[in-house]
Amino acid sequence: MTKTALITGITGQDGSYLAEFLLDKGYQVYGMVRRLSTPNFSRIAHIINRIVLLEGDLGDEASLNSTIQTAQPDEVYNLGAQSFVATSWNQPSLTGDITGLGVTRLLEAVRQFRKETKVYQASSSEMFGAAEESPQNEETKFYPRSPYACAKVYAHHMAVNYRESYGMFVCCGISYNHESPRRGIEFVSRKITDGVARIYYGLATELRLGNLEAKRDWGYAGDYVETMWLMLQQEKPDDYVVATGQSHSVKEFAELAFREVGLNWEDYVVVDQRFLRPADVEYLCGDASKTRRELGWKPKITFEQLVSMMVKVDLEQVKD
Repeated sequence: MTKTALITGITGQDGSYLAEFLLDKGYQVYGMVRRLSTPNFSRIAHIINRIVLLEGDLGDEASLNSTIQTAQPDEVYNLGAQSFVATSWNQPSLTGDITGLGVTRLLEAVRQFRKETKVYQASSSEMFGAAEESPQNEETKFYPRSPYACAKVYAHHMAVNYRESYGMFVCCGISYNHESPRRGIEFVSRKITDGVARIYYGLATELRLGNLEAKRDWGYAGDYVETMWLMLQQEKPDDYVVATGQSHSVKEFAELAFREVGLNWEDYVVVDQRFLRPADVEYLCGDASKTRRELGWKPKITFEQLVSMMVKVDLEQVKD
Protein backbone atom coordinates (compact mmCIF):
# COMPACT_ATOMS: atom_id res chain seq x y z
CA MET A 1 0.00 0.00 0.00
CA THR A 2 1.36 3.41 -1.00
CA LYS A 3 2.28 5.68 1.88
CA THR A 4 1.31 9.35 1.83
CA ALA A 5 3.49 12.16 3.14
CA LEU A 6 2.80 15.85 3.66
CA ILE A 7 5.76 18.25 3.61
CA THR A 8 5.43 21.82 4.84
CA GLY A 9 8.15 24.02 3.41
CA ILE A 10 8.39 21.81 0.32
CA THR A 11 9.68 24.70 -1.83
CA GLY A 12 12.72 25.17 0.42
CA GLN A 13 16.10 23.46 0.38
CA ASP A 14 15.22 20.58 2.73
CA GLY A 15 11.70 20.22 1.40
CA SER A 16 12.86 19.71 -2.17
CA TYR A 17 15.47 17.11 -1.23
CA LEU A 18 13.01 15.28 1.02
CA ALA A 19 10.35 15.26 -1.69
CA GLU A 20 12.81 13.62 -4.10
CA PHE A 21 13.81 11.10 -1.44
CA LEU A 22 10.22 10.12 -0.64
CA LEU A 23 9.22 9.90 -4.30
CA ASP A 24 12.09 7.46 -4.81
CA LYS A 25 10.64 5.44 -1.91
CA GLY A 26 7.30 5.23 -3.70
CA TYR A 27 5.40 7.74 -1.57
CA GLN A 28 2.54 9.91 -2.70
CA VAL A 29 3.82 13.37 -1.76
CA TYR A 30 1.75 16.40 -0.84
CA GLY A 31 3.40 19.76 -0.32
CA MET A 32 1.93 22.69 1.59
CA VAL A 33 2.69 26.07 0.03
CA ARG A 34 1.77 29.59 1.00
CA ARG A 35 -0.24 31.79 -1.34
CA LEU A 36 2.27 34.25 -2.82
CA SER A 37 1.86 36.82 -5.59
CA THR A 38 5.02 35.42 -7.17
CA PRO A 39 5.38 31.72 -6.27
CA ASN A 40 8.90 30.29 -6.20
CA PHE A 41 8.83 26.68 -7.30
CA SER A 42 12.37 26.63 -8.72
CA ARG A 43 13.65 23.96 -6.33
CA ILE A 44 10.79 21.58 -7.13
CA ALA A 45 10.22 22.44 -10.80
CA HIS A 46 11.72 19.11 -11.92
CA ILE A 47 9.26 17.08 -9.78
CA ILE A 48 6.22 19.36 -9.71
CA ASN A 49 4.21 16.99 -11.90
CA ARG A 50 4.80 14.14 -9.45
CA ILE A 51 3.58 15.91 -6.30
CA VAL A 52 0.33 17.53 -5.16
CA LEU A 53 0.51 21.09 -3.84
CA LEU A 54 -2.01 22.36 -1.28
CA GLU A 55 -2.36 25.97 -0.16
CA GLY A 56 -1.82 26.44 3.53
CA ASP A 57 -0.01 28.55 6.09
CA LEU A 58 1.46 27.76 9.50
CA GLY A 59 -0.07 31.03 10.67
CA ASP A 60 -3.60 29.97 9.73
CA GLU A 61 -5.32 27.25 11.73
CA ALA A 62 -8.19 26.69 9.28
CA SER A 63 -5.84 26.07 6.34
CA LEU A 64 -3.85 23.54 8.38
CA ASN A 65 -7.02 21.69 9.34
CA SER A 66 -8.05 21.58 5.70
CA THR A 67 -4.61 20.44 4.54
CA ILE A 68 -4.51 17.52 6.99
CA GLN A 69 -8.05 16.47 6.10
CA THR A 70 -7.34 16.62 2.36
CA ALA A 71 -3.96 14.85 2.36
CA GLN A 72 -4.79 12.27 5.07
CA PRO A 73 -1.04 11.75 5.46
CA ASP A 74 0.67 8.77 7.03
CA GLU A 75 3.63 11.05 7.76
CA VAL A 76 3.97 14.82 8.18
CA TYR A 77 7.34 16.54 7.85
CA ASN A 78 7.24 20.06 9.24
CA LEU A 79 10.04 21.93 7.48
CA GLY A 80 8.15 25.20 7.14
CA ALA A 81 9.38 28.15 9.21
CA GLN A 82 10.79 31.65 9.18
CA SER A 83 14.22 30.05 9.15
CA PHE A 84 16.71 32.89 8.74
CA VAL A 85 18.31 33.82 12.08
CA ALA A 86 19.24 37.38 11.00
CA THR A 87 15.65 38.14 9.96
CA SER A 88 14.37 36.93 13.31
CA TRP A 89 15.97 39.96 14.99
CA ASN A 90 14.03 42.31 12.71
CA GLN A 91 10.81 40.28 12.78
CA PRO A 92 10.73 38.58 16.20
CA SER A 93 6.94 38.44 16.50
CA LEU A 94 6.48 36.94 13.03
CA THR A 95 9.23 34.41 13.74
CA GLY A 96 7.61 33.44 17.04
CA ASP A 97 4.21 33.08 15.40
CA ILE A 98 5.29 30.98 12.41
CA THR A 99 8.34 29.08 13.68
CA GLY A 100 6.94 28.60 17.18
CA LEU A 101 3.16 28.77 17.37
CA GLY A 102 2.82 27.41 13.84
CA VAL A 103 4.04 24.07 15.12
CA THR A 104 1.34 24.02 17.80
CA ARG A 105 -1.30 24.74 15.16
CA LEU A 106 0.00 21.91 12.99
CA LEU A 107 0.22 19.42 15.85
CA GLU A 108 -3.29 20.30 16.94
CA ALA A 109 -4.60 19.79 13.40
CA VAL A 110 -2.99 16.36 13.33
CA ARG A 111 -4.38 15.52 16.76
CA GLN A 112 -7.89 16.56 15.77
CA PHE A 113 -8.11 15.04 12.32
CA ARG A 114 -5.39 12.37 11.87
CA LYS A 115 -3.97 11.42 15.26
CA GLU A 116 -2.29 8.23 13.99
CA THR A 117 -0.10 10.29 11.64
CA LYS A 118 3.62 10.27 12.39
CA VAL A 119 5.12 13.76 12.66
CA TYR A 120 8.66 15.02 12.12
CA GLN A 121 9.51 18.40 13.62
CA ALA A 122 12.60 20.20 12.33
CA SER A 123 14.39 21.36 15.46
CA SER A 124 17.66 23.28 15.23
CA SER A 125 21.17 23.31 16.68
CA GLU A 126 20.60 27.04 17.27
CA MET A 127 18.53 25.97 20.28
CA PHE A 128 21.80 25.11 22.03
CA GLY A 129 23.17 28.60 21.40
CA ALA A 130 25.75 29.41 24.04
CA ALA A 131 25.93 25.78 25.09
CA GLU A 132 27.74 24.93 28.31
CA GLU A 133 29.16 21.73 26.85
CA SER A 134 30.62 20.58 23.56
CA PRO A 135 29.86 18.63 21.53
CA GLN A 136 26.13 18.90 22.18
CA ASN A 137 23.86 15.86 22.38
CA GLU A 138 20.17 15.17 23.00
CA GLU A 139 20.59 15.85 26.74
CA THR A 140 22.43 19.18 26.41
CA LYS A 141 20.64 22.16 27.97
CA PHE A 142 19.19 24.69 25.53
CA TYR A 143 20.56 28.25 25.65
CA PRO A 144 18.94 30.09 22.69
CA ARG A 145 20.59 33.31 21.51
CA SER A 146 18.15 34.66 18.92
CA PRO A 147 14.39 35.07 18.44
CA TYR A 148 14.60 32.24 15.90
CA ALA A 149 16.28 29.92 18.40
CA CYS A 150 13.74 30.84 21.09
CA ALA A 151 10.88 30.00 18.71
CA LYS A 152 12.51 26.67 17.86
CA VAL A 153 12.89 25.82 21.56
CA TYR A 154 9.18 26.49 22.10
CA ALA A 155 8.28 24.36 19.06
CA HIS A 156 10.55 21.54 20.23
CA HIS A 157 9.00 21.44 23.69
CA MET A 158 5.49 21.51 22.23
CA ALA A 159 6.37 18.57 19.98
CA VAL A 160 7.61 16.61 22.99
CA ASN A 161 4.51 17.68 24.93
CA TYR A 162 2.12 16.37 22.28
CA ARG A 163 4.07 13.12 22.17
CA GLU A 164 3.89 12.64 25.93
CA SER A 165 0.40 14.07 26.54
CA TYR A 166 -1.51 12.52 23.68
CA GLY A 167 0.61 9.50 22.79
CA MET A 168 1.27 10.89 19.31
CA PHE A 169 4.23 9.70 17.22
CA VAL A 170 6.26 12.92 17.09
CA CYS A 171 10.02 13.04 16.49
CA CYS A 172 12.33 16.03 16.60
CA GLY A 173 15.46 16.13 14.49
CA ILE A 174 17.95 18.56 16.02
CA SER A 175 19.84 19.27 12.83
CA TYR A 176 23.04 21.25 12.64
CA ASN A 177 23.80 23.53 9.69
CA HIS A 178 23.19 21.69 6.46
CA GLU A 179 23.86 23.32 3.12
CA SER A 180 23.64 22.65 -0.61
CA PRO A 181 23.48 24.44 -3.95
CA ARG A 182 19.76 24.90 -3.17
CA ARG A 183 20.47 26.95 -0.06
CA GLY A 184 18.89 30.42 -0.01
CA ILE A 185 21.21 33.23 -1.08
CA GLU A 186 20.70 35.00 2.27
CA PHE A 187 22.50 32.23 4.21
CA VAL A 188 26.23 32.76 4.73
CA SER A 189 27.29 29.50 3.05
CA ARG A 190 25.52 30.30 -0.21
CA LYS A 191 26.39 33.99 0.08
CA ILE A 192 30.04 32.94 0.04
CA THR A 193 29.86 30.52 -2.90
CA ASP A 194 27.71 32.89 -4.97
CA GLY A 195 30.08 35.74 -4.12
CA VAL A 196 33.10 33.67 -5.18
CA ALA A 197 31.46 32.92 -8.52
CA ARG A 198 30.64 36.60 -9.12
CA ILE A 199 34.17 37.69 -8.23
CA TYR A 200 35.65 35.00 -10.46
CA TYR A 201 33.64 36.26 -13.45
CA GLY A 202 34.39 39.91 -12.71
CA LEU A 203 30.85 40.79 -11.63
CA ALA A 204 31.93 41.79 -8.11
CA THR A 205 35.13 42.95 -6.44
CA GLU A 206 34.49 42.08 -2.80
CA LEU A 207 32.48 39.87 -0.47
CA ARG A 208 31.11 41.44 2.72
CA LEU A 209 30.62 39.09 5.67
CA GLY A 210 29.99 39.32 9.42
CA ASN A 211 31.68 37.23 12.12
CA LEU A 212 34.41 35.19 10.41
CA GLU A 213 35.31 33.32 13.58
CA ALA A 214 31.88 31.76 14.19
CA LYS A 215 32.17 27.98 13.91
CA ARG A 216 29.43 25.64 12.77
CA ASP A 217 28.98 21.91 12.21
CA TRP A 218 28.26 21.95 8.47
CA GLY A 219 26.77 19.00 6.58
CA TYR A 220 25.02 18.33 3.27
CA ALA A 221 21.24 18.77 3.16
CA GLY A 222 20.83 15.82 0.79
CA ASP A 223 22.34 13.57 3.47
CA TYR A 224 20.29 15.01 6.32
CA VAL A 225 16.81 14.46 4.85
CA GLU A 226 17.35 10.70 5.09
CA THR A 227 17.39 10.98 8.89
CA MET A 228 13.97 12.63 8.84
CA TRP A 229 12.50 9.58 7.17
CA LEU A 230 14.46 7.13 9.31
CA MET A 231 13.11 8.67 12.52
CA LEU A 232 9.54 8.04 11.45
CA GLN A 233 10.30 4.39 10.63
CA GLN A 234 11.29 3.55 14.22
CA GLU A 235 9.06 1.63 16.63
CA LYS A 236 8.98 4.49 19.12
CA PRO A 237 9.23 8.26 18.60
CA ASP A 238 12.29 10.06 19.96
CA ASP A 239 14.59 13.03 19.39
CA TYR A 240 17.89 12.86 17.55
CA VAL A 241 20.88 15.15 16.97
CA VAL A 242 21.92 15.16 13.30
CA ALA A 243 25.47 16.40 12.74
CA THR A 244 28.90 15.57 11.33
CA GLY A 245 30.78 16.01 14.61
CA GLN A 246 33.21 18.49 13.03
CA SER A 247 33.11 22.28 13.18
CA HIS A 248 34.57 24.80 10.76
CA SER A 249 34.67 28.59 10.87
CA VAL A 250 33.08 30.97 8.37
CA LYS A 251 36.66 31.96 7.51
CA GLU A 252 37.52 28.34 6.67
CA PHE A 253 34.43 28.11 4.46
CA ALA A 254 35.46 31.26 2.60
CA GLU A 255 39.08 30.13 2.29
CA LEU A 256 38.07 26.81 0.72
CA ALA A 257 35.54 28.44 -1.60
CA PHE A 258 38.04 30.97 -2.98
CA ARG A 259 40.72 28.28 -3.25
CA GLU A 260 38.33 26.34 -5.51
CA VAL A 261 38.78 29.06 -8.17
CA GLY A 262 42.46 29.78 -7.43
CA LEU A 263 41.93 33.00 -5.47
CA ASN A 264 43.09 34.19 -2.04
CA TRP A 265 40.09 34.94 0.18
CA GLU A 266 41.95 37.69 2.06
CA ASP A 267 42.08 39.78 -1.12
CA TYR A 268 38.30 39.97 -1.37
CA VAL A 269 36.57 39.41 1.98
CA VAL A 270 35.56 42.49 3.97
CA VAL A 271 34.15 42.29 7.50
CA ASP A 272 31.01 44.45 7.61
CA GLN A 273 29.63 45.48 11.01
CA ARG A 274 26.10 45.46 9.58
CA PHE A 275 26.18 41.67 9.45
CA LEU A 276 27.13 41.17 13.10
CA ARG A 277 24.27 39.90 15.29
CA PRO A 278 23.15 41.46 18.59
CA ALA A 279 24.01 38.15 20.26
CA ASP A 280 26.02 35.62 18.30
CA VAL A 281 26.67 31.92 18.72
CA GLU A 282 30.40 31.37 18.48
CA TYR A 283 30.69 27.59 18.38
CA LEU A 284 28.39 24.66 17.71
CA CYS A 285 29.37 21.02 17.23
CA GLY A 286 27.01 18.07 17.39
CA ASP A 287 27.36 14.60 18.86
CA ALA A 288 25.25 12.36 16.59
CA SER A 289 26.27 9.10 18.29
CA LYS A 290 22.66 8.20 19.04
CA THR A 291 21.59 8.86 15.44
CA ARG A 292 24.42 6.73 14.08
CA ARG A 293 23.73 3.94 16.56
CA GLU A 294 19.93 3.78 16.45
CA LEU A 295 19.23 4.91 12.88
CA GLY A 296 22.35 3.48 11.24
CA TRP A 297 23.06 6.80 9.57
CA LYS A 298 26.24 8.69 8.85
CA PRO A 299 26.95 11.61 6.51
CA LYS A 300 28.34 10.78 3.07
CA ILE A 301 29.52 14.23 1.89
CA THR A 302 32.49 15.86 3.64
CA PHE A 303 32.82 19.56 4.41
CA GLU A 304 35.39 19.99 1.66
CA GLN A 305 33.20 18.18 -0.88
CA LEU A 306 30.22 20.30 0.13
CA VAL A 307 32.04 23.61 -0.42
CA SER A 308 33.43 22.41 -3.75
CA MET A 309 29.98 21.26 -4.90
CA MET A 310 28.37 24.59 -4.05
CA VAL A 311 31.06 26.66 -5.74
CA LYS A 312 30.88 24.59 -8.94
CA VAL A 313 27.11 24.94 -9.19
CA ASP A 314 27.25 28.68 -8.55
CA LEU A 315 29.97 29.09 -11.18
CA GLU A 316 27.63 27.46 -13.71
CA GLN A 317 24.64 29.55 -12.63
CA VAL A 318 26.51 32.86 -12.67
CA LYS A 319 28.09 32.06 -16.03
CA ASP A 320 24.63 31.45 -17.52
